[in-house]
Amino acid sequence: MEPNTPPPPDALSRRQVLGGLAAAGVAATVGAPAAANAGAAPASPPQNPVTQYPQPPFPQQQQPWPGLASRMTPRPDHGETSYKGSGRLAGRKALVTGGDSGIGRAAAIAFAREGADVAINYLPAEEPDAQEVVAVIRQAGRKAVAIPGDIRTEAFCQQLVDRAARELGGLDLLANVAGRQQQRQAIAELTSEDFDATLKTNAYALFWITKAALPHMGPGSTIINTTSEQGFNPDPWLLDYAPTKAFIANFTKALAKQVGKRGIRVNGVAPGPYWTALQVTGGTPQEKVPTFGQDTPYGRPGQPAEIAALYVHLASPESSFANGSIMGESAGKGLP
Repeated sequence: MEPNTPPPPDALSRRQVLGGLAAAGVAATVGAPAAANAGAAPASPPQNPVTQYPQPPFPQQQQPWPGLASRMTPRPDHGETSYKGSGRLAGRKALVTGGDSGIGRAAAIAFAREGADVAINYLPAEEPDAQEVVAVIRQAGRKAVAIPGDIRTEAFCQQLVDRAARELGGLDLLANVAGRQQQRQAIAELTSEDFDATLKTNAYALFWITKAALPHMGPGSTIINTTSEQGFNPDPWLLDYAPTKAFIANFTKALAKQVGKRGIRVNGVAPGPYWTALQVTGGTPQEKVPTFGQDTPYGRPGQPAEIAALYVHLASPESSFANGSIMGESAGKGLP
């Protein structure tokens, strides 16, 4: 066909063809939700996050460390009844440290509800809370492995990973959540024993457990570390705890660069103030417990169930391009 020669009447231009395909795609997209949702249960109505959970003031309360969530008032919501899964982690094998209560418990429950088998680690004193988690995981139809022990020694960290991998039949998801938080008002009150215990729990254990877990992991495996708003905007009474959370954020970014080429993703979660046993066992000054979380834009602390979906997201293939990311949830306090 010569230039400037009009096409035959029955010929279609490229623009017409593409335009027709686009129109068909729009029509299909518009019709898809109706077809996909046919027979589905009605969506839940929107909830006001400000009033969705208990607001301060809370009752004055104190427990000896490490404490039990089951004895807190109000009792934290870890998703025991509120978290609904959809099979996003079907067949995965997860190890969660600090899985007896708080954010670790919420992550363990969410992983199980999404189809993963889950091993949890905790201190022996936390056995009552841990058994509640084991029951919830089993009610979800998944395998639960309870492994009590102190992660402040390298030998136990190695045993923990080996046992989890053996009893789960593999290991492709690690959530490092366990942490030690004990407030001290002045550096003069912070002993070497305090400092050592915090670093061993929050930094050394994460290094030991991650190092032991990586040989079990292949492409598609994920590691999720738990840093904190304290790693970016520390309170003065957490002089040992806050630096460990900054370390975790940096460790996460460095390791992500190292193992990303193997198809293993490493990301971090940075919670703001969450209502957990850390707060009533010395992690927060006693006079601040009744008003804990009041300084957020919501006027309340987060509940562990509210951050569980972020761990699921980072563990699932949906976040496949997230590597070395630090994602925060702090109700709008302006942190990661």
